[in-house]
Amino acid sequence: MTISHAEHLYDLEQIKQLKARYCRFVDTKQWSRLTNLFAPDTRFDGFGSAPTGATVADFIAGISQRLAHVVSIHHCHTPEITLTSETTARGIWPMVDYLQFPPDQPPREAPDSIGFVGWGYYEEEYRKVDDGWRFTFLRLARQRIDPLPKGYPPVRQGFLPPTPDWL
Repeated sequence: MTISHAEHLYDLEQIKQLKARYCRFVDTKQWSRLTNLFAPDTRFDGFGSAPTGATVADFIAGISQRLAHVVSIHHCHTPEITLTSETTARGIWPMVDYLQFPPDQPPREAPDSIGFVGWGYYEEEYRKVDDGWRFTFLRLARQRIDPLPKGYPPVRQGFLPPTPDWL
């Protein structure tokens, strides 16, 4: 690769911003914005809302239906990202997700509960296109799921929600 150190750091930061938007758009249910983060040929693996090899449209349809009434909080941190060329990269992100389902919709991952806290890693590939970086592959590799028992406190209402157009 023949990019400068500054360009290298800028590309890494742009990939981190892409991942931050992914988490925020999932948790704030901004499905059309989420769609725009993916290259048209993106592949998915390991997601409960879409089968392995799903298309972007299938992934968005699955996640938007499954999480429509779920309180979700996704945190990803301390990424390891490698630029594999001037226009491609790979990354791995430790992750934690909290999902609390409505009482009448128990999660498949923990059917005797109202949700779970999941721990694991996102393994990803990216491509740089004319208007920035996009996902081309996402794998969710879970290491642990801690169920939220049926007596877990209900979701408190009345909090100030995030502002979708803040940035």
